[in-house]
Amino acid sequence: MHIEVLKSKIHRATITESDLNYIGSIGIDEDLMEASQLIENEKVHLYNITNGERLETYVIKGKRGSGIISLNGAAARKAAVGDQIIIVSYASMDFEKAKLHKPIILFPDDQNKINH
Repeated sequence: MHIEVLKSKIHRATITESDLNYIGSIGIDEDLMEASQLIENEKVHLYNITNGERLETYVIKGKRGSGIISLNGAAARKAAVGDQIIIVSYASMDFEKAKLHKPIILFPDDQNKINH
């Protein structure tokens, strides 16, 4: 049996850009992507702390070190610049392995930089 478990979480990131006319996705600073083990085109769930909206989209690379969190396409209607969000990815794994799994959880600062 396989179950879905939390793989990685970026907790309380701040939306820095919003582009309704872009194809879609969420752009995430490559530093945050690496630290949270997210890869380009990976499906993520977004939970908007500011307004309660929830949605799914996919990740694209944002400029490394920029602190960018850019919500694009139709998803741009679900959040505004300055909104606080949670970005979550899940993984499917064997039940016994899932019991030992430790997710990666990041708490970026107000500029979306990694707190060490």
